[in-house]
Amino acid sequence: MRKLQAAVVGLVMALSCISINAAAATPLRITQLQRCGDLLETRQPTFCLQVPGLEQGPSQVRINGAPLAADQIDHGAGQIRVQVDAASTPSGPLWIEQQGQSSNPVWVSLGSSHVVAADQDAVAQNRDGLTTYVDLVSVIIEEGYDGIEEARRLAKRYDAEVVGAIPPLNTYQFRLPAKNLEQRDAAVLRIGNEVSVDAVVIEESGAEKLVERDIADPPIKTSEEEVSNRFLDAVNFYQRRLEKPSDHIETHPVRIGVIERDVDFDAPDFSDYLGDCRSDMTRTCVYARDAQAAGGHGTTVTGILAAGWDNGGSNGFLRALDQVGPGFDVIVDRNSDAGITANIAASVNLVEDGARVLNWSWGIHRIGARDVNGDPVDSLLRSGIAMSGYEELLEEFFLWLRREHPDVVVVNSAGNGASFSSRDDYRLPSSFVTDQLFVVGGHQRSSKDVDLDDPDYVTRRKASNSDMRVDITAAACTAGSSPLAEQTGPVHCGTSYATPLVAGVIAAMLSINPELQPDQLRMLLRRSAMTIGGESDFEPMEADDLTAPILPSERGNDLQDPDIGHSARLDMFKALELAVESLKNGR
Repeated sequence: MRKLQAAVVGLVMALSCISINAAAATPLRITQLQRCGDLLETRQPTFCLQVPGLEQGPSQVRINGAPLAADQIDHGAGQIRVQVDAASTPSGPLWIEQQGQSSNPVWVSLGSSHVVAADQDAVAQNRDGLTTYVDLVSVIIEEGYDGIEEARRLAKRYDAEVVGAIPPLNTYQFRLPAKNLEQRDAAVLRIGNEVSVDAVVIEESGAEKLVERDIADPPIKTSEEEVSNRFLDAVNFYQRRLEKPSDHIETHPVRIGVIERDVDFDAPDFSDYLGDCRSDMTRTCVYARDAQAAGGHGTTVTGILAAGWDNGGSNGFLRALDQVGPGFDVIVDRNSDAGITANIAASVNLVEDGARVLNWSWGIHRIGARDVNGDPVDSLLRSGIAMSGYEELLEEFFLWLRREHPDVVVVNSAGNGASFSSRDDYRLPSSFVTDQLFVVGGHQRSSKDVDLDDPDYVTRRKASNSDMRVDITAAACTAGSSPLAEQTGPVHCGTSYATPLVAGVIAAMLSINPELQPDQLRMLLRRSAMTIGGESDFEPMEADDLTAPILPSERGNDLQDPDIGHSARLDMFKALELAVESLKNGR
């Protein structure tokens, strides 16, 4: 009997040790960082963090490398609250250190733009079967009014509460006393008729859902996809050309904002980004919340920019430039899960924090949109009333961008509805026409055995939206990150993954010549482009125009150039070469 008891005790102790060791093995990660408390407080904002792997005992929270004082940190059940003095602390990376471990660094933006997402019990299905917020709306105040003062007046009048804000856009988020959609719609109608109100934005959730067409048919070789945009040639040119001591080119740091939720820092592609990344001033750094798995949308999009090399997963373009690069910051943030409104809030903060390039691998279609074959589009659908509000919000954003930050570039995916990217009544935001918005379509390797620069080397990805509003196409298929080193990552396809190829090369061009403006960057991308598809007659005929056709002015006014009339395909190598030439030309 005693032997049996001893055996049981030993088994319990062994299991306890296994449990303790398993708990100790949980890596220190920040999975959530969001504004909390009073979102309108700008002097002493509070942030709530969720940190799996944080154990009992001493730990250190650092922001911009400096430790936060103990009275700025409050430890709760499974959560840390930190308060930051915005007057003495600039926006920057925050991470946690404990027992020799460092967490992933997340970007703390001390900008004033933050919105909240609806609780699970505060959403409902509308008549179109879409999930929509019941009690949260955003109100765009007319320019002639003091935004916060007018928002508070309106909130008091309608028994609402101001809970979020995007002040640079004079936009404020209200929590209405609505219990159902009928009450919400009645309030929206009344508020929208106020003289001081430009528009009311209702949020239809679901923008975070993955809808990329990941099935590769026929099977995709990602190495061939990289070749189609001269990816490795561009890496070689940047490394070789910028290392030449005889003709020194000074590079400049560039900050890139990626509107995504999170990145898997347990994947080998990102495992060396933990802690104080900026201790090395010349390397690429990634700041993001930690993801549960390597196959997520944010991990794949960010990997095209910044994944480590030769890990079996993705290979990041900017990461390859570390040896001679200026130190690229890749900031991954979505503000909150409040859909399109949160995307815009995050974008405003990132621009105010110094981002020169924004990567928008997202977009929406209105219900009723048709593809090139006349069939209904079934991806990322929104109702007409939601689309009208989003359009007003996006218009305010681009007007603000042009007025206050004319050197910033937004790179946006054309979409995966096999539809038309330019129809503003059916597609946002790619339908906006502004020098600061670059729209990217997707292509994949064709089955034809032709030279790389032949228009038939690639073909449009069937799901990719197209037409004259698309500026350029890039490879739509990429290798995703893998959870294990040396393991081949899954193939992901979609315009979301073509977009960071263009965003990355634009960032590299700006690192060479930071004086380049959006219209000049577009010109250099188009001048350097290879071709795709047949020759166009410059008429917007259905699906024949994969992008805006190449013009004689983009080929040295040579009317006989064979590229004229074809659609444009990204040439990363030639784009960097032209960026270097622009230094000599004073552009």
